[in-house]
Amino acid sequence: MREKLERIGGLIRKEFKQLFRDERMRRMIFVSPILQLIIFGYAVSTDVRHVSLFVVDHDHTQASRALVEALTAGDYFRVVGRSDRTADIADALDNGRATVALQIPPHYARDLQAAIARGFQGGEGAHVQVVVDGTNSNVATIALGYAEQIIRTHGLGQLGVTITPPVDLRERAWFNPALVSRNYNIPAVIGTIMLMMSLMLTSLAVVRERELGTLEQLMVSPLTPGELIAGKTIPFGIIALFDLVVITAVALAWFHIPFLGQAPLLMLAAFLFLLSALGMGLLISTVSNTQQEAFLTTFFTMLPVMMLSGFMFPVTSMPKAFQWFTLLNPLRHYLEIVRAVFLKGAGFSALWPQFATLAGVGFAVVALAASRFHKTVQ
Repeated sequence: MREKLERIGGLIRKEFKQLFRDERMRRMIFVSPILQLIIFGYAVSTDVRHVSLFVVDHDHTQASRALVEALTAGDYFRVVGRSDRTADIADALDNGRATVALQIPPHYARDLQAAIARGFQGGEGAHVQVVVDGTNSNVATIALGYAEQIIRTHGLGQLGVTITPPVDLRERAWFNPALVSRNYNIPAVIGTIMLMMSLMLTSLAVVRERELGTLEQLMVSPLTPGELIAGKTIPFGIIALFDLVVITAVALAWFHIPFLGQAPLLMLAAFLFLLSALGMGLLISTVSNTQQEAFLTTFFTMLPVMMLSGFMFPVTSMPKAFQWFTLLNPLRHYLEIVRAVFLKGAGFSALWPQFATLAGVGFAVVALAASRFHKTVQ
């Protein structure tokens, strides 16, 4: 047993020396994860702010100007153009200069005052038209909701009309009160970066040994296939855990992401997730003959894993067949754990199904990869 541990330890030291000797690898290990987190942290956001607004005002009254000011008072809309012609709306949307267009008809102020005088009882009220570029359905839906809410509030509140609704609705968002998408996305970015690093480092390291001809030398050494697998995967597991600590520190210190859970629970989830990630990297190395082939296979593996994980799109919005298929995706279960630990402070009692599934999938992937690797070595 002692000799076995010594052989594995020697191979681990060899891997670390080989990694740190390569300047490009050092940048990939220590610099790339932080840069990716910062880029993803600012770029991956579903919040809609500063939507470009094109205004066509046929009324030119204080009431019409007040309506535009109400739309631009917050951070939701910004006016990028004005016109008196309806035809300019199509031009602004077609050319991408605006995402939303507001058209205020003639006699808007007169119709609004008449509706107020009647107390909104019977007759026609004031009308405005909002046209939205639906190319990006998410932005269009959110922007349309913002515009509808602001216009309704302005029409009832700014002009002195108050209506008491029959139902007193009191909204409260738990765990993420400000509904900031960054708080939801950045913990998920941690999982995707760990997956990317584990897949690439493991697959490329083994294939590089095969390209250089040193894999054959390892095969004729006293190392058994199991020891070779351990020596090839443990270093990258340690590096991934180190990246987890660094990325989490940057998320907390730079982006001020709330962390309400327990760090040991997060580390346990990371360890179980790394079983799957390292196993997939080892599996890729068994079907790749060159580093270029391993890199392309890693890329084509990561894309569906990310898309079917709930990283950006809710799993519940997918077709039923894909929802069942995502149960085999380790990244899905890891993201559920990470988000719950960060934002909810959830404990093991609430997350044990995800932990159990993650462990089962991880050991299955490692077993399959080890079996394939044994056949390749033989």
